[in-house]
Amino acid sequence: MKLTPYWLDTATPSGDHRQNPVPERADIAIVGAGFTGLSAALEAAKNGASVVVLDQHTVGWGASGRNGGMATTGLAIGLGKAIKRYGRDRAIEMFAEYNRAIDTIEDLIKENSIDCDFERSGKLSLAMNAKQVDGMRKTQQILADAADYSVRVVGKEDLHTEIGSDFYAGGMVDPLGAGMHVGKFAHGLAGAGTRAGVTICEDAAVTELADRAGGGHTVHTSRGTTQVDQVLIATSGYTGSVTPWLRRRTIPVGSFIVVTEPLPQETVDRILPNRRMAADSKMLTYYFRITPDNRLLFGGRARFALSSPDSDLKSAEILKDAMSTVFPYLSSTRIDYTWGGLVDLSMDRMVHAGQHKGIHYSLGYSGHGVQMAAYMGKQIALSMVGKPSRNAWENLPYRAVPGHFGPPWFLPFIGGGAKIIDRFNS
Repeated sequence: MKLTPYWLDTATPSGDHRQNPVPERADIAIVGAGFTGLSAALEAAKNGASVVVLDQHTVGWGASGRNGGMATTGLAIGLGKAIKRYGRDRAIEMFAEYNRAIDTIEDLIKENSIDCDFERSGKLSLAMNAKQVDGMRKTQQILADAADYSVRVVGKEDLHTEIGSDFYAGGMVDPLGAGMHVGKFAHGLAGAGTRAGVTICEDAAVTELADRAGGGHTVHTSRGTTQVDQVLIATSGYTGSVTPWLRRRTIPVGSFIVVTEPLPQETVDRILPNRRMAADSKMLTYYFRITPDNRLLFGGRARFALSSPDSDLKSAEILKDAMSTVFPYLSSTRIDYTWGGLVDLSMDRMVHAGQHKGIHYSLGYSGHGVQMAAYMGKQIALSMVGKPSRNAWENLPYRAVPGHFGPPWFLPFIGGGAKIIDRFNS
């Protein structure tokens, strides 16, 4: 069993960027070579800016290469809660941003000829009980009435048309959800950026950001220093001590994944006959999909702990048991890959993008970063080069987590509460 993300292990690297020298001068420095940073770099370079992307590790090493490969519709907090919090019109507009984000990914793939197995196979949201199915029907009606948007609710009696499991009480299908090979997408973006003139520097950890007299910033890295006019922080769940204001507002939560051996076609057709991107409604959610080479990817918040080899192996055992509970006929299936990564949650579980003391940022994707990171990277880049852009999250209060100044000591308490809620809803 490999302790390596399946996506990175099966993608061809865009190049070796570890030896690229850190330039002495650039218009824009981007911290983080994931979807946010790479999308932003490509857009800024296309608009004439000189751009350097700096990463402590390698392209796609962080959340962008460690997720489920799902570009799906819908807000992390759910449409009903968003309406209560922000009002119907604004909540619907926020919902629509996720569809625009998936469209942006599709456009990036086409414009840059990125071969990454992108497919609009749809999203399957799964309910744990009848009350949650009723909530899905209410969401279906709201979307139809307020947004002229069509989703389909599937009751328990018909659920086998969507999933080969008796574990769930029903589901909702959104046909516009998509999946892709995120390792290939990350390296495709990096290659497109390089062709557009972006300098990518891997193994270049940013150690300090300093304001420069007269404007701009000095960016200190483990491989040199660069002088820039603007900085974008695109570090997701790996946001750290270099940006303490952002660190206090970013909750890094471990999300863990296992990937099976390749499965027979008849087994794949039984598990998810329509190859949807699937996720359930538990607090400690399970999410799963079929990979391009017919494996089952099965992930979740197996443990409220940070990723490490020991933690990943313990999580693999938990997820294998969970997979066998949802799909009992997979109990003897071999696991070929397991890994963990950090999701960046915000206090309100909403995206946050803007500026703080002259530093640009886009964070807080709360488990929905595949599509929103690529989208917001482009939008933030447009704003940085003075072009019209969209930012539905610009005026949301970005609250600090009380008592959070370093490692997230509070995660076990969050995990304990989530387990209690899930037992109540089962």
